Amino acid sequence: MRHRSLLLLTSAVTAGALGLSACGSRDDKGSDNGDQGGKKATVVIGLDAPLTGDLSALGQGIKNSAHLAITNANKNNEVPGVTFQFTPLDDQAQPTSGQQNATKIAGDKKAVAIIGPLNSSVAQSMQQVAQSSTIALISPANTTPDLTQGKDWKQDDRKRQFTTYFRTSTTDEVQGAFGGKYAHDQIKAKTAYVIDDQKTYGVGLAASFSAKFTSLGGKIVGTEHVNPEDRDFKAIVSKAKSAHPDLVFYGGEYPASAPLSQQLKESGVTVPLMGGDGMYSGDYITLNKKSAGDYATSVGKPVEQLDSAKKFIADYKAAGYKDRYEAYGGSTYDATWAVVQAVKAVVADNGGKLPDDARAKVVQALNKVSFAGVTGNVSFDKYGDTTNTMITAYQVEGTTWKARYSAEYKR
Repeated sequence: MRHRSLLLLTSAVTAGALGLSACGSRDDKGSDNGDQGGKKATVVIGLDAPLTGDLSALGQGIKNSAHLAITNANKNNEVPGVTFQFTPLDDQAQPTSGQQNATKIAGDKKAVAIIGPLNSSVAQSMQQVAQSSTIALISPANTTPDLTQGKDWKQDDRKRQFTTYFRTSTTDEVQGAFGGKYAHDQIKAKTAYVIDDQKTYGVGLAASFSAKFTSLGGKIVGTEHVNPEDRDFKAIVSKAKSAHPDLVFYGGEYPASAPLSQQLKESGVTVPLMGGDGMYSGDYITLNKKSAGDYATSVGKPVEQLDSAKKFIADYKAAGYKDRYEAYGGSTYDATWAVVQAVKAVVADNGGKLPDDARAKVVQALNKVSFAGVTGNVSFDKYGDTTNTMITAYQVEGTTWKARYSAEYKR
């Protein structure tokens, strides 16, 4: 992956004495954003994502989209009396780094929220830090149900795990089931060979897919596990080929699924590979010369098809970002804007000023947030999950992903 420089949103603040509060610094002389002599509060929104490494294509799209939302909030003076500042940190898709980043952001008294992470396994390492620091953690990409509803959600014993955790992407309970139904009903697959990468996200997605696929009469003719770092799949390809499946399903992300697909095709396995949103990236096609015909599901509808996303797309292009907004651009903008709206509500309820306990009040306000976002209406249920359960199935056609079918899928 090429090196990408971090973009840091800064706001010019006039020189003067700063009085620190629990969540903001106030400039008694105002700032250069249009306030005339009024007090200004600087509010930090942090971000954690893989900005370098194999998954950096997705991470850079997340970072840029959050940066764009904060830029627009400041430009339009969305919250009078408040200037937002952006602090993006790189986790390289590693739980330990994510935990360290959460600790660092939470240690900033001006920070009220963390956008991210990309990986569910990283979120598991960050949730307790966010909870103990009473700072909102809102992911545009996490899909593992356990993060919000607990490990007993399969038995329909659902309990919210962390009051500070939210997400704008729907869960693998929804996405995996959608994929299983699409594979059976639309692709007309009767048998599937299922592979996962042993990570939290991949295992959960594969399990949900398999459960739905078999409930509809499909048959799983083989299962296998790989490591996320694997790139040589000769042994697994041989097993999958001998099973003669109608479809190979992969629970994991594009750095491994791309070479897996190519090696399957080169061995004579002509059936498509299917995966989830971790596979839905332009880099999957770049890394896989045999990607044509493969499928992936992803949360939400394609932003290119949404009237609500036209401004986001235009603004993103105008901003000149070098990287695509990728699968989570729209949901990241919405996650960041949800924080902006929560801060707006808190400031309004406090007479136009940022309260000393803003961090805790922002968490409370997120539970009540509701607005028309890039991806549709943005709001959260009692678990902190998005109420938007739209899913889309894509297929590689030529050198691009083409949307084939979108539907709202309820559990």
